[in-house]
Amino acid sequence: MGEFDLIQRFFKSQSRPSADVVPVGIGDDCAVINPTPGMQWLVSSDMLVEGRHFLSTVAPQRLGHKALAVNLSDLAACGATPRAFTLALSLPRADEVFLAGFAQGLFDLAQRHGIALVGGDTTQGPLNICITVMGEVPRGQALLRSGAKVGDDIYVSGTTLGDARLALEVFRGTAQLAGADFETVRRAMECPQPRVELGLALRGLARSAIDVSDGLLGDLGHILKASGVGACLNADALPRSAVLAAQDLALQHECGLAGGDDYELVFSAPSDEAGRAAVAAAAAASGTPVQRIGRIEAKPGLRLVDGADQPLLTQFSSFDHFK
Repeated sequence: MGEFDLIQRFFKSQSRPSADVVPVGIGDDCAVINPTPGMQWLVSSDMLVEGRHFLSTVAPQRLGHKALAVNLSDLAACGATPRAFTLALSLPRADEVFLAGFAQGLFDLAQRHGIALVGGDTTQGPLNICITVMGEVPRGQALLRSGAKVGDDIYVSGTTLGDARLALEVFRGTAQLAGADFETVRRAMECPQPRVELGLALRGLARSAIDVSDGLLGDLGHILKASGVGACLNADALPRSAVLAAQDLALQHECGLAGGDDYELVFSAPSDEAGRAAVAAAAAASGTPVQRIGRIEAKPGLRLVDGADQPLLTQFSSFDHFK
């Protein structure tokens, strides 16, 4: 099977963009996209490299899902409506079984969020996936990292923060789980759910936001740096699954605070009664639970405390691609 047969069979045939949005898609030198009047476009890229971002044992369908999910998570963090994406795919060989599963996982998620594949590239080489997503927001309404204000509450979405890291520790042999529990956390690692609906609901409400890809502490740190503020975080307030809650507290903290690969949203919002009610309403409307885990402070830096408001002295390091 040649390159163009591969593109036609597994990608172009399954990409059905709306002609109103994408009058020209896969098959020309460039896609042609019609922006919605009054909207700003948001663009983000993420690369997944075998052995660095995913294991060789991952099912192709889950890999296709995750490749798009991690990019949609960036749009969610900015409150953007997904519109289009491109896919650059390097493959060791044209494996039809792999490609069928990968494409299914990719397009199942794309259809769920109404985002169209509009182009890309394929080549032979080590397994490497790079997706660029495009979304839109009303002018001036993008959620950014730079808007946190002193006194804001800090929230994180979801109920399984740290499960992906726990799965990785099992793969590494440093933790052990029974079969059903392992599958639960493995699914969190391999099939993250981008919080697109929550991001849309937070538009005009959250003052700052970011998705948790490299670990909660590291990603929250980006908000603090961009906003010129500090924070106090209650480590014992982090949402966690029953599987993670059954582990020793040190491992719970390591996974929840520094684990990464969660693709939840961490955001700040006004702490008054109206602000908290609005956040609760946004969570309910999007069907996404959120948990208040800290507050924004004037003094630079990030203070960690436990449930008794006592300092947590353990040092944690988030993921870094070059360390």
